[in-house]
Amino acid sequence: MTVIVAQDTPDAIRGMLKRWFIEPRPNVFVGTLNRRTHAKTLEYIKRNAEGLGLLIVSSYPNCQGYVIETTGEVNRRGVEVSGLWLVAEKWAGQTAGEEDEAAE
Repeated sequence: MTVIVAQDTPDAIRGMLKRWFIEPRPNVFVGTLNRRTHAKTLEYIKRNAEGLGLLIVSSYPNCQGYVIETTGEVNRRGVEVSGLWLVAEKWAGQTAGEEDEAAE
């Protein structure tokens, strides 16, 4: 299973994602893709919507059963700590101005 949380998805990318995913809420896409289709879908998005913020949670054979990837500007990031994936809302190196923007 793959879950994509996007920010301000362009209509062309939204239309392409709806081929493979359902959109239960705006900018949240849920679907089950094989590895090849998963990779080609993400490659297409990255190539045609540079800078689009994506948080992607995908099934993966580890102890949690998933992996988290991010691309572009996102408010939250997937962070691996001791083999466990967590979601970080603030991270080291973030300035005070960036923290205010992230809180909004």
